[in-house]
Amino acid sequence: MSTSAASAWVIRTALGLGLLLIGPNAWAAGGWVTVQSRSVTAHITAYARVESIAQAPLQAAQTGQMDGLNVDPGQHIAAGVILGKLKGPEIKALLAQRLTAVDSDQAKLTVARQTLAITQKEGAAHLSTRKEVYKAQAAFVQAKAQLSAARTALQTARENTVLRAPATGTVMTLAVANGERVTAGQNILTLQPTDQLWLKATYYGAQAVAVGVGMPGRFIPADGSAPIPVRVARVVPLAKPDGGRPVALRARSKNVDWVSGEAGTVVLKGARHTAMVVPTRALILDRSQWWVLVHTGNGDRRQRVTLGASRGHDTLITQGLIAGTQVVVDNAYLKFHRNFSQRFQPPD
Repeated sequence: MSTSAASAWVIRTALGLGLLLIGPNAWAAGGWVTVQSRSVTAHITAYARVESIAQAPLQAAQTGQMDGLNVDPGQHIAAGVILGKLKGPEIKALLAQRLTAVDSDQAKLTVARQTLAITQKEGAAHLSTRKEVYKAQAAFVQAKAQLSAARTALQTARENTVLRAPATGTVMTLAVANGERVTAGQNILTLQPTDQLWLKATYYGAQAVAVGVGMPGRFIPADGSAPIPVRVARVVPLAKPDGGRPVALRARSKNVDWVSGEAGTVVLKGARHTAMVVPTRALILDRSQWWVLVHTGNGDRRQRVTLGASRGHDTLITQGLIAGTQVVVDNAYLKFHRNFSQRFQPPD
């Protein structure tokens, strides 16, 4: 084999291998392809951020001196955990007063019980009237109720000296320090409850119309952590000044601990619909509009289209084409602008 013949053989072999690698679908017979329909699921994407619904302030139930407070802002705490106690002369005086009331009402109940027993015996012997028996019974019931109320007041006073976390969450602010005197109703700290956080996203235009309560999706945190399944909990009926519609989402699992301020992307799974599929290289952008060249027996004509999402080397067309239409893919841009010089009108 001569050198020139060998070179020609190498070129033909390389071209043949290249065509095999490209595959039969990469080249359209005649330079056009037939539009196909495909059933697709709409994916609605937006930026999202974890925001607070409400915060829970922890206030002193009574006046006293702060003791044993050992929490810091940013610390995560569980519901019911003891955060500190109230002590001091005011607390001692209050507890002593409540205890004295219990002892006093206990003595009154003892007397009322004895009086009732005596009156009932005398009534059986016809030594007292029925009215006197009823009066003794009423006094006993009243004394019993007063003792129950006094015991409840004592228990409440004791419980109010212990500060417990009202919910599971994160300490946002701390307003007092150990040894500080606080008054009833004074704010001790502010807690961000875990169950009072949700994901907030804003959708615009047609996407906002497509979003509905209960729609499933997933939140993809910006820090690269695992996606979190979510669902739309609420769609705010009033649009923002920029036209966006706020949407609130919650995790579909109960064991998700949101972090306030965490950001990322939320992708909602919308309804399935039918869209046309064309190779991306068939699309032409002209004067801010997307077009294709439709191949017909009478030649090629321009057709404006509305684009959907891109899938690999294909693009979904939501409006402008029907299945079975043939669109030009080879040199589509050049053919589209073939008569540009005839259409261009230079200024005078």
